[in-house]
Amino acid sequence: MSIIADDVVSTRPQDELIRKLCLILSGYLDEDQIKNCVRAYEFGADAHTGQFRKSGEAYICHPVSVAILLAEMHMDASGIMAAILHDVIEDTPVTKKELARQFSQEVADLVDGVTKLTKIDGRSQTRAEAQAENVRKMFLAMGKDLRVILVKLADRLHNMQTLGVMPAEKKRRIARETLDIYGPIANRLGMSKIRHKLEELSFQAMYPTRHKVLSHAIKKARGNRSKIIDTIEDTIKNRLEQAELHYEVSGREKNIYSIYQKMVQKKLSLSAIFDLYAFRIFCDNVDTCYRALGVIHNLYKPIPGRFKDYIALPKANGYQSLHTIVIGPYGAPIEIQIRTHEMHRMAESGIAAHWLYKSDEDKTEKFQARANEWLRDLLEIQKTAGDSLEFIDNLKIDLFPQEVFVFTPKGGIIKIPRGATIIDFAYAVHTDIGNACVSARIDKQLVPLQTKLENGMTVEIITAPWARPNALWLNYVTTVKARSCIRNHLKHFKQQEAISLGHRLLEKELHTLHVQLESIEQTRILTLLKVMNMSTMDELLEDIGLGNKMPFLIAKRLMQVDINANIKLDSNERTQQSPLIIKGTEGMVITLAKCCRPIPGDSIIGYFNPGKGIVVHHHECRNHTVVRKKHTNWLDVEWCKDVEGDFPTEIRIEILNQRGALATIASTISNHGSNIENVTVVDQDDRVCVDLITLTVNDRIHLAKVIRRLKELSIVMKITRVKG
Repeated sequence: MSIIADDVVSTRPQDELIRKLCLILSGYLDEDQIKNCVRAYEFGADAHTGQFRKSGEAYICHPVSVAILLAEMHMDASGIMAAILHDVIEDTPVTKKELARQFSQEVADLVDGVTKLTKIDGRSQTRAEAQAENVRKMFLAMGKDLRVILVKLADRLHNMQTLGVMPAEKKRRIARETLDIYGPIANRLGMSKIRHKLEELSFQAMYPTRHKVLSHAIKKARGNRSKIIDTIEDTIKNRLEQAELHYEVSGREKNIYSIYQKMVQKKLSLSAIFDLYAFRIFCDNVDTCYRALGVIHNLYKPIPGRFKDYIALPKANGYQSLHTIVIGPYGAPIEIQIRTHEMHRMAESGIAAHWLYKSDEDKTEKFQARANEWLRDLLEIQKTAGDSLEFIDNLKIDLFPQEVFVFTPKGGIIKIPRGATIIDFAYAVHTDIGNACVSARIDKQLVPLQTKLENGMTVEIITAPWARPNALWLNYVTTVKARSCIRNHLKHFKQQEAISLGHRLLEKELHTLHVQLESIEQTRILTLLKVMNMSTMDELLEDIGLGNKMPFLIAKRLMQVDINANIKLDSNERTQQSPLIIKGTEGMVITLAKCCRPIPGDSIIGYFNPGKGIVVHHHECRNHTVVRKKHTNWLDVEWCKDVEGDFPTEIRIEILNQRGALATIASTISNHGSNIENVTVVDQDDRVCVDLITLTVNDRIHLAKVIRRLKELSIVMKITRVKG
């Protein structure tokens, strides 16, 4: 391989970089694999010929630098080749097929997974939409191969390291994207070393002056603290030696970005943050970790509530360690983390440990399993997300969890984000449990579904076979899975309602033509679907139920000789139709108009609102005439004779303005089986108060009884029902 020969002298940066890469690879790859990596370099260098970075160096220097970062993680040969070639599909005429032919399908898939989408569906997009679609595509590729995200993180890290020549605005935009997406992804995958590098570089790019001032202040403070740190460290070492424990102790450098975040969030000065001294103790095994914890708590007084056991209860990204904060010899708090050497390597490298530490296969397999479980959840979420921007919103929620541990009645442990409610917990257990939950018990006490959960609670979910998700749940769930499952169920439920209503509407229209839908030949139905450019009958019925297709016109077309011919209508043809019967339980596809609030017993009319279904008005609604003129797709509707349920209606009431008057009104309404939903004061003076009251009743008879009883009160001067 002449490229790495010792006698070859070259001043080109790319030659120096490829030599450095090959030197690292020679430490863990065989010669044939290194040759393939060099071949990928030669192919990439040829493809990128004539392309330069903003700094002026040849473009190939960037992908080789990315490959070096991955080689330091002991990435396999295919991953290194993909890193070298990661921009050729996006920035050169090279295609995925050509890469597969030249190297392998594995390498081509990895490169394609990292490649951005330049055009989507031929439509123009905002920068936010394009970014969201690219991230969504990357996660789909990650679901197949985790090396995609490792290449992308290394790519982003090198880009952040070389931001210097970029315009200030572009620096800030890239840094913000890194803090919002890539830093948290590295954290979620347990890769704290890369995460801290990304965060510090992003902080420096976004706030260069703050970074400079803070860095200088930290260096100065570190010098002033060195004697105290040495004293504390010597004391800890002496006490651990007396306990005859095998250990290593080191001072822990706090990440500059995390210091800045604490200063901002807690509104503290640097001196207040930097008063916290931090140490790590590394032990040989888990048993020694707990013994060391006992030694530390015997040496210094622990602060109550500041101990975390992440060994027994690991974080979602697999992180394990004991955390405790104690009061030191100078009255300053000391943060101590105790972990095994393996736990530390996993904390630093996360899923990359699979390639770095082959000897710890059990540990790395657990990390891989956690990462794959997280990706499966995200892929399930992206299937139900309406668009890429919604997926990004869900992703950001998922990337910033502060965990709470709660227990199932059988002693199982469920991890959920801080602030999560019982509904979040139910969906975390199983989607079917979430969909069917009606109540819950916390520590054997009944509680409402919106109750927020705290550490150590035992939660029992109560389900019912008839239960289904409520749209109101979206107001107080916090987890991505719960929100996604609720939206998906409501969307599917509305679809089923629309199909059912569409079937009723079409059957009603066919009945006036003395035909039943089941008796129509299948060939005619298939021909109609072809004319309508639809694949299934359910699709057509859903469109009818949502008001996008008129059932009368569909029925006419089904019955005419030539389905393809235009429909000829008689203006009086619809006058003999029977009305649609409204049960009041149709759900989201039949809406009772809020302007007149019709109730059972009222004379009503409906019209199709495309995409939403049927809107029902009172015949005496002031909008009735407007509806008739504006909407030609109206239809006659009637209440079902045995309709049941509570229906909102509105009354206008004038009462004497005296103490306790409204309470008397509310009590009277309640005593007659009705409930007040809302009260609005329309007008008020010293003598009279005029209120609009929204109350629920069963029907017109029920409302008449309530009004009659209210009129008997001496404080009531006038009552009228609001009909629009």
